[in-house]
Amino acid sequence: MTDAREELRIPVVNDDGGPSAGFEHLWTPYRMAYIRGENKPVTDAADDCPFDRIPGLDDADGLVVARGETVYAVLNLYPYNAGHLMVVPYRHVPDYTDLTPAEVAELGAFTQTAMRVVRAVSGAHGFNVGMNQGSIAGAGIADHLHQHVVPRWGGDTNFMPVIGLTRVLPQVLTETRRLLADAWPSAGRAETGA
Repeated sequence: MTDAREELRIPVVNDDGGPSAGFEHLWTPYRMAYIRGENKPVTDAADDCPFDRIPGLDDADGLVVARGETVYAVLNLYPYNAGHLMVVPYRHVPDYTDLTPAEVAELGAFTQTAMRVVRAVSGAHGFNVGMNQGSIAGAGIADHLHQHVVPRWGGDTNFMPVIGLTRVLPQVLTETRRLLADAWPSAGRAETGA
């Protein structure tokens, strides 16, 4: 009996014509709008940064899931997967080493809570967690540090995005935000034992 994932695996070819050494790809063609520059800062100025504008919006309009003292959690407008959150310091700093000890602590605690909440709400099987430091490392908004929390499920690199060029998201972002925001307080209590 073969694994269903094996039956759906599509080989990907590099530009040189060779196989991609067994890598699976999380295809996100809908992110092309972001790559083309939609909603990206035009300058490096803090007043042009969406991460500086979002805290001034109400939670629903800004897709904010939770707010802390030094960081906030927000849904990614161009998610790699449903429930893709970012933990962002309020302070406009480009590098992890620029954070204060309090910011580092709250960023870590929010990341843990984000994982608990997404797992509870959507049953994520795993996560990709991390930050790209600098534009050369892939940061789309390099001047304002942010940590990605990307939920993963078995088969999320399956045939739908590869063959059908279709991303299956079971909810609109506003509904995802509401579900995660509603679950956030109880997940925060779980980490403190309250």
